[in-house]
Amino acid sequence: MEQGTQRPRIADVAREAGVSKTAVSFAFNSPDRLAPETALRIRAVAEDLGYRPNPVARMLTQRQTMTIGVLTPQALSVIFSNPFFGAFSEGVALAAEEHGYGLHFISPLHGSLARAMSRATVDGVVAIGLSDGHPEVEQIRRAHVPIVLVDSTALPEHGSVEIDDVGGARAAGEYILGLGHRDVLILGVEPPAADLGGPDPDGVTGRRLRGYREAFAAVGARIDDDRVMVGPASVDGGIAIINSAWEDGFRPTAILAMSDAMAIGAMRALRDLRLDIPGDVSVVGFDDIDLAPHVDPPLTTVHQPIRRKGEEAVRLLLSVVERRDLARPEHRRLETRLIVRSSTGPVRARREEVAGDRD
Repeated sequence: MEQGTQRPRIADVAREAGVSKTAVSFAFNSPDRLAPETALRIRAVAEDLGYRPNPVARMLTQRQTMTIGVLTPQALSVIFSNPFFGAFSEGVALAAEEHGYGLHFISPLHGSLARAMSRATVDGVVAIGLSDGHPEVEQIRRAHVPIVLVDSTALPEHGSVEIDDVGGARAAGEYILGLGHRDVLILGVEPPAADLGGPDPDGVTGRRLRGYREAFAAVGARIDDDRVMVGPASVDGGIAIINSAWEDGFRPTAILAMSDAMAIGAMRALRDLRLDIPGDVSVVGFDDIDLAPHVDPPLTTVHQPIRRKGEEAVRLLLSVVERRDLARPEHRRLETRLIVRSSTGPVRARREEVAGDRD
């Protein structure tokens, strides 16, 4: 064999360094098992020869893939249509890269989330939007893979990162009520098609709806079920709900959307109906995506730390992966706050009263 015609092998490094192949493996995978000078000498020989460890062999030796899975119960084409997921994924990627991990996105394979999970070679999983009502959740729970849940139904045996959904929604509801609005339409995020029984009361949609209802109950008002319309958390989802509501004769003075993407879609549909925002209809979103302050008019919304949520999920997951201690899961809750911009204003009747008082 002529030098340079074939990729250097571990045996070549062992022969040149005068050590065993096991010692070469230790130099790259478990250097603490060798004398420091021996490990350094082996690595120097390997560098001279142009040898690089086989990543698959290294994975088998260390029993680690150095890859984190990001599991979603919906198709990636649906998930990535929501700008929220892009910002969340950026946070996940930042924390993963910081620790030397790659990412693998896991979505239903031929309609089966459990099948996709079984084929994913990852060290742990960040699962976003996984509902306890999903028929395959038990299979996923039994996969014996470290999992951290984000915006999901709480599963006590797994760590989780969530936000104060109830408090954020309550603040949005209280603000709208304070502006005099009582005829309000709720734009809810529909659960994945595979979930059973509709929105999970312990999931994100259920928690945010609870917050809105608490705000209304505090002033002796209520939200009728027919004023809660669900759809995809996307711009198109918001457009479709508004068009459907107007066809059904609904004429709300305010809209509370559970995602900014839906709120932006609602604003576009309202503008197509030749309605003024906020003169005719006030709109409040939830998320505070990067686009929220730049739409026309700038969107009032509930801010949540989207990127930080992704970073926290990865750090929590890696703390489990590294210690392999699944018995003491950690649960973290991040705060929300209302950001008031120009898409909201007093109900028209109150505006007319205020104008009359000034005359």
